[in-house]
Amino acid sequence: MTQENNQIVEIVQFTDPVCTWCWGSEPVLRKLEEGFGDKLKFSYVMGGLVKNVFEFYDSHNDIGGDPERSNKQVAKHWLEASARHGMPVKTDGFNLLSKEYPSTYPQNIAYKAAQMQGEEIAGRFLRRIREASATETRITSKTEVLVELASESGLDVARFLDDFTNGKAKNAFEEDLYITSQYGARGFPTFLIKYHEKSILLRGYQQYNTFKAVINQLTGGEIQETEVLVSENAIFEFIRKHNAVAPIEIKTAFSLTDEQMTGYLDLLFQKQLIKKREAGNGYFVLPKENPLMCNTETGVC
Repeated sequence: MTQENNQIVEIVQFTDPVCTWCWGSEPVLRKLEEGFGDKLKFSYVMGGLVKNVFEFYDSHNDIGGDPERSNKQVAKHWLEASARHGMPVKTDGFNLLSKEYPSTYPQNIAYKAAQMQGEEIAGRFLRRIREASATETRITSKTEVLVELASESGLDVARFLDDFTNGKAKNAFEEDLYITSQYGARGFPTFLIKYHEKSILLRGYQQYNTFKAVINQLTGGEIQETEVLVSENAIFEFIRKHNAVAPIEIKTAFSLTDEQMTGYLDLLFQKQLIKKREAGNGYFVLPKENPLMCNTETGVC
């Protein structure tokens, strides 16, 4: 049973697909999903982090201007951020920005193209762009890479390419830029939490308890989190639902200690229900097999 529309809190994230603190917010958003379920609705507004690196300058992190120097600074910033938010990053071979690919706007426009096929599938696509940018050193501003990620996310690739190139997605992105400016969201992530006619704007990375307190304030306590039950099966279903999750996402979503989390993962590894995929300074865990694919090594389909 779904909540009535007037009983739903909407969390709008102003974002960019390659923003590291947006990437670092994923564990908190997973915990919100687990704790509040269909009492929350998530949506995204694309804010466009870097229009052109040659004209961009982030004085706090000394990023902008020369692409090669900027890549080194971005990699350094991402590693520092990873040490704080816990999501994995890979910086060896990092080459996101260049003379040929000086902008993150293509990733934003690609999300808007995906959104035309539905919010849920667009969310999966956004996650794949974040993963590919943060942990696979892929140049996600390349159309060829975006098409591969769209296919992996289950999008209708022909439709995606059409919307991506015919101006529809670009126009939708420009509308998002206007909304971003109207709210004064100059840094990402920025979160707009809305309930009925009331709203609160939170700037920057936020902890779970901050969201919980704001939801309580906006709803007058009408919407409360439900207890997240912890079990081996619950954690396995969480991994299956999201397909690839970092350990910090499991730890955060289920409020586990490092020891507890490791214990549950060890059990799932022993039962050969999950597998590990290395990801830079960390790793993801995934369900052992994807039934929608054939294995060329075993010949099993």
